Amino acid sequence: MRGDPRSRQHPLPRRAALALLCVAAGALLAATPSGAAPRPQLEGVHNWAFAIGHGMLAGDADAVARRLGRFDLAVIDGESARRREVGALRREGTVVLGYLSVGTIERWRSWYPRLRRYRLRAWRDWEGEWFADVARAGLRRELVGRIAPRLLRKGFDGLFLDNVDMIERRRHRAQRPGMRRLVRRLARLVHERGKLLFAQNGARGMRRFGIARYLDGWNREDVTWTYDFDRRRYARQSPGAIAAAQRELRGMARRGIFVTATDYTRPGDAAALAEAVANACAARALPYVSDVGLTARRLPGTPLRCG
Repeated sequence: MRGDPRSRQHPLPRRAALALLCVAAGALLAATPSGAAPRPQLEGVHNWAFAIGHGMLAGDADAVARRLGRFDLAVIDGESARRREVGALRREGTVVLGYLSVGTIERWRSWYPRLRRYRLRAWRDWEGEWFADVARAGLRRELVGRIAPRLLRKGFDGLFLDNVDMIERRRHRAQRPGMRRLVRRLARLVHERGKLLFAQNGARGMRRFGIARYLDGWNREDVTWTYDFDRRRYARQSPGAIAAAQRELRGMARRGIFVTATDYTRPGDAAALAEAVANACAARALPYVSDVGLTARRLPGTPLRCG
């Protein structure tokens, strides 16, 4: 999970000399995503923005449309977005998904007082956020019966679920059946309305526990570049980790799921950005590259594309 409001206070690491691989420009042109789009809304999507960070919804609806309307697909914060902003983006032809964390409980959400009883262990990397006890039916009822419908009423084309992958942690094994029930019910909620359901990360768990079958789209974070919270710096993944992430993307695409990739790189590091784009495109995923906060200052002037 990225783009949490607290990430705005994270001091960015000092600029340091990093050994980077040179990426041939031709690699960007040769790789084109071709994951089968299961829904007609996605047929014209060739780029996207993971736009949930600070500044993405600044200004009025027209300002948001100018900022994000050039993207074919945009994920924006489901609670913070207003109906008129969603409508302005959709009039620009952008497919708009509302971000909703279902695997964690966030202190800054308006629904926190209703959900706090379902908190589990605090998440070490993110202050004010706890893993969610989705094994409890009461939490699932709140998310499916109250919170998700509230977001959909704003006119979103669907939902983007985060932290579903919490079930891959050994200490959260008891949450696996509950998460599957939750995603199944959310899929029914959105699909009955002709809308889309995306999630991210945790490919192994989603396949193993029968969650992937409910998804229209899937995002893989940290394919090539990530943010190391312990060392407080951006870091390149190992060759083995990159290859594994690419296999996950290709595997999801073979299931007919629309795939995207998100990497986090040091500001101004053009070589890292190019490498991230090339590796995402080689795995047939739409690329997006930003800082760890997914802030508006790193929004590409021209959408990142493959070929």
